Amino acid sequence: MNPASPQPPEWFCVRCQTKREHIAANHLRELAEVEVFCPRLRYRKATRRGKIWWVEPMFPGYVLAKFGLAEMERAVTYCQGVRGLVKFGSEVPPIPESFVDSIKKEIRNRKDATEDELLTLSPIIEIGDEVEVAHGPFQGMQGTVVAVPSATERVKILLEFLGEQHAVDMDLFSILLPRRPLP
Repeated sequence: MNPASPQPPEWFCVRCQTKREHIAANHLRELAEVEVFCPRLRYRKATRRGKIWWVEPMFPGYVLAKFGLAEMERAVTYCQGVRGLVKFGSEVPPIPESFVDSIKKEIRNRKDATEDELLTLSPIIEIGDEVEVAHGPFQGMQGTVVAVPSATERVKILLEFLGEQHAVDMDLFSILLPRRPLP
């Protein structure tokens, strides 16, 4: 390429060291001609200490960066936390601007988004949800979730059988979750 006519910046997928995406993103942001997008997911995770907030990258091991390939490839590749650019053979394919914009727009439009790159995920099941038992002795029965004990993968469901309502403790994976509309 002619050095007098620089390439327009495009989005590329940057491969990072495992569990160091945030470090790579911060170092890439220090480069003058590089725009970085490192979307992260925030969710509650059950541990021995109870439920805690957990943050991890939306694309583990990767960040998205916008730069002129001819001018900045070497600087990006040798940035701390970066393993290299995603390549197919010797070609570095650009990521469509529309793809990155759609992710940014989705994060901005979520009512629970707290930062530009942080998306908070809501729990998969809540008290009051109508569910159906998928297998086991109560297969096919409809019920209402009455409790979601912390730090377990179980739920308490109110089922009606034998003419009475009974609270039954069930494995989370033995029920069909409610269908929620996409935001």
